[in-house]
Amino acid sequence: MSSQPTHYPADLDSVHRLTGAYIIVALISLTLANVPSVYQALDSAGINLYAALPIFRSYYQGLTLHGVGNVLLWTTFFICGFLSFTMVYALRRPLASMRLAWATFWIMLVGLVLTVIAILANQATVLYTFYPPMRAHPAFYIGLTLVVVGTWLVLLNFVMTYRRWRASHPGEPTPLAAFGSLITFVMWTIASAGVAIEMVFLLIPWSLGLVSAIDPLLARSLFWFTGHPIVYFWLLPAVVSWYTMLPKIAGGRLFSETVARIAFIIFLIYSLPVGLHHQYTDPGISEWWKLVHAFFTFIVFFASLLTMFNVAATLENAGRARGARGWLNWILPLPWHEPAFVSQVLGMLLFIFGGISGLANASYNVNLVVHNTRWIVGHFHLTVGAAVTLTFMGITYWLVPYLTGRALWSRRLALVQAWSFFVGEVIFSETLHRLGLLGMPRRSQISAAEYVMPEWQSFIGMPLVGIGGTIMFVSGILYLLNIVLTVTASRQPARVEVPLAGTAGFFAGDLSFGGVGAGIESFPLFAFLGFSQEGWRLLIRLIWEFLPDSELHVIILCYLPFHNRI
Repeated sequence: MSSQPTHYPADLDSVHRLTGAYIIVALISLTLANVPSVYQALDSAGINLYAALPIFRSYYQGLTLHGVGNVLLWTTFFICGFLSFTMVYALRRPLASMRLAWATFWIMLVGLVLTVIAILANQATVLYTFYPPMRAHPAFYIGLTLVVVGTWLVLLNFVMTYRRWRASHPGEPTPLAAFGSLITFVMWTIASAGVAIEMVFLLIPWSLGLVSAIDPLLARSLFWFTGHPIVYFWLLPAVVSWYTMLPKIAGGRLFSETVARIAFIIFLIYSLPVGLHHQYTDPGISEWWKLVHAFFTFIVFFASLLTMFNVAATLENAGRARGARGWLNWILPLPWHEPAFVSQVLGMLLFIFGGISGLANASYNVNLVVHNTRWIVGHFHLTVGAAVTLTFMGITYWLVPYLTGRALWSRRLALVQAWSFFVGEVIFSETLHRLGLLGMPRRSQISAAEYVMPEWQSFIGMPLVGIGGTIMFVSGILYLLNIVLTVTASRQPARVEVPLAGTAGFFAGDLSFGGVGAGIESFPLFAFLGFSQEGWRLLIRLIWEFLPDSELHVIILCYLPFHNRI
């Protein structure tokens, strides 16, 4: 529908403009990052497009733009816009400070411009990990630092908004969408401290010539303190949509809001101490700490399993509500004609396989087989390249029409785009996983390499990477074309609403003590719960109290062997 629901804040124009501004910048970043993607895909197929169309000065300049544009800019700007919108609609009140919100946007935009200019000028060809001793122009480091600082200001605005909402709603459970949004930014703010310290105290002074040398291993360790949790910074906004918006699009309701909240809490606690699994082969780091991080990485996988079960059960109930019977017949009645549904569900399906391949990356011994091979590239594209990007695309298929008041230019084109991206991703990533097992290295210009193995060159090897990557490239163009034409050429009025499901009401209050919400104020509590034996005992008793229907009792029993005095 085109009119605003009466239970939302009356003045929404400001947050709509803010959300639109973030999405425009995110889409520009995606466009820039999409240009070198076809170069990368064809290079993996042995075709040197860098020599044929030399718009990039090197393979590594293109790879840097592709990585930074997608991983650090497209995702971050979209998340800030989407979750700002979500907070307003979930709490049904405006952001605490629109001045702060717009100041944040401009700070981040300045940071983006500095970063992109440095990359395009070939002064920051250091890839998205920017490991020293490779050195970039100071503008690159300063620009990315401004983007990170901007995300901290987003959290500040969210906390101020939440506290005002809590003051007028004492004892009420925080709406799940707002709960997930707060968890996302709390986790990211803590995690981003690593890269912020690296930038401010190591890389920026070094790039300015203020210091002559820095410690590369310390810089790598600080980066990976942030570098793996950033995966959950991309993923959790998608999970917010899967939990709170996809059920309504599917025609049902979330199977268990309680399980969703527990999953968010697990993500918050255990997504932080996991970065060392990227440094298994690095010297100078205790083997014990590497093993601890491996263990925590597997615990985070448990939260992903909870999410998979919860969303799958939600979709099954939605299908059965439409009259389906049998084990799998419920799949057919789901709204496969709806682009916002199809894109997100296909992203979730691919994330299953991304999670499975991630277990190999996290395994202390198996990682040595796939470390720095194309397997890692295939895994990465199944997570941020598929689950996150396809979900964000699906969100824009309802959000852009809602913000502009214009119907999606072509629903059929949107469906073709979602399915083609899915097919291309399957071909692309599956082949990269196999090539990784055959020893093809990552971050290497294969089209110019002298060491290409015959088994890589078979039709089911390198050529398939080029085919799958090209399909994804074309799909990305179709997506951007559809969004641009929606904004500029669509003449039909939008008939969409914000698909936020109502609160399930499983909690009498937040997981809290003394009225303190399970958001920002209680992070020290959850840190205690996560890192101490007594904390685990308390957490299990809390869950038991809040779940009289024994919804998670079987899961809790899995922990009893480790805590025999509960």
